[in-house]
Amino acid sequence: MNMFAARLATFFVDRFFCGIDVLKVEEVFRLQNITRLPLAPPAVAGLINLRGQIVPAIDMRRRLNLPPREFGDAPMNFVVRTDEGPVSLLVDDAGDVMELPSSVFEPAPVNLPAHARDVILGVYKLKETLLLVLDIERISEVGSASQTGLPSRRIDEH
Repeated sequence: MNMFAARLATFFVDRFFCGIDVLKVEEVFRLQNITRLPLAPPAVAGLINLRGQIVPAIDMRRRLNLPPREFGDAPMNFVVRTDEGPVSLLVDDAGDVMELPSSVFEPAPVNLPAHARDVILGVYKLKETLLLVLDIERISEVGSASQTGLPSRRIDEH
């Protein structure tokens, strides 16, 4: 019997330690050129060309309503498989693959802000931190500003 409930690929977004099902991860690499999209939802950083396949790139800081990256800090691409196809999640840094027992898993706290509660499946209580387990399908739903928790703004506004 397998005592582990989950195998998660982990990464960092701002001060948060996050994880997603390792079987959903296609690859991880440093940032490449992103083509910006006029009128795209705020969390969509643009499109990347992944060996001839056009893949949307979602800025996880914007998606989670966090402050922007420091200028010059290049994000990592976590390319994940969703029901709609591959999506690149732009994260601050990659972590390790972790196998975690169900005994340290808890559902997402009900007092989370709505924009976070919608994408967090639950948390693993680790010795020194919490690991937020993210719902890839919900993260990739960035069709409107209300889904990101951010105010609408045009791409050309800085």
